[in-house]
Amino acid sequence: MDKRSIVVTFRCPAEQRALLEDMLGGDASLTFLEDVEPADRSQILKEARVLFSWNFPREIQPAEYPHLQGVKLVQLVSAGADQMPFADLPSHLLITCNRGAYAAPMAEHVLAMVLALAKHVVPQHQKLAHGEFDQFTRNRRLAGMTAGILGFGGIGRATAHLMRSFGMKILAINTSGSSTEPADFVGTLDDLDHVLSESDVVVVSLPLNKATRGVIGSAELARMKADAILVNVARGEIIDEAALYEHAKTHPDFLVGIDAWWIEPFQYGEFRMDHPFLELPNVLGSPHNSAIVPGSLADGARQAAENIRCFLEGRQVTGVVRQEDGQ
Repeated sequence: MDKRSIVVTFRCPAEQRALLEDMLGGDASLTFLEDVEPADRSQILKEARVLFSWNFPREIQPAEYPHLQGVKLVQLVSAGADQMPFADLPSHLLITCNRGAYAAPMAEHVLAMVLALAKHVVPQHQKLAHGEFDQFTRNRRLAGMTAGILGFGGIGRATAHLMRSFGMKILAINTSGSSTEPADFVGTLDDLDHVLSESDVVVVSLPLNKATRGVIGSAELARMKADAILVNVARGEIIDEAALYEHAKTHPDFLVGIDAWWIEPFQYGEFRMDHPFLELPNVLGSPHNSAIVPGSLADGARQAAENIRCFLEGRQVTGVVRQEDGQ
């Protein structure tokens, strides 16, 4: 590899720069694209062998794609790769996402949402604020419930670990239909109906791709228990937005936690809801911040940088995204 082989395409704070230089600067020097003059960008990209990216479509312009013929690896800091313009990129590119990098805090966020919904924390707070002391509306216990984990990667496994400690049964779905993580059932998307119908809590942690886009629609929601709790920390597009709103509106005992929305600033430059979810008392929202805890971004950068080191040293990399699975 030449000494100008790795190009970091996103803005890095000083501490992340230092981390990357320490981890990657020995065998291959780093170029931070934010430091490059506009007239020099094309040459820098032509010389690149690895691109280290966060929000690739915003960091590399379509007119620059022809300059990427020498790039062998695009490593993403983000856990998902659904934002990648697969159809427009050279077919030889190896694209790897930062799978599982933010699993621990996201699992905690899932549990926080499930507990808040099951215990009616927000509605009871609002009643108190209006002078109503509703002591006898029943809360729900997690012990004895069944959790359906859709996507049994890092996030799903971390979530299952926490839920098992509450005495919950775990039904899981992943690509292979098997896992070393303890579970009462592990299947594939072919088993979706079974998992949805049997679960008291459904957690969506699937990657967004051709197979999972819109995989939960009105028919799937109808198969779920009337008082199920559904939490999405993956991507909004996995669930049909209109169908979810209509189901939540017409089924007041059906509880919904949304961390991943359909129109978000990361991909679209704005936050927008086409349906007024937050007007519904059985919906709890958060601004896709389930991974944002102290140190999480640095930890994510460290894991992604380690994957680049594996690539440079000819070792096996993780988080490979198949271009044919893209949007």
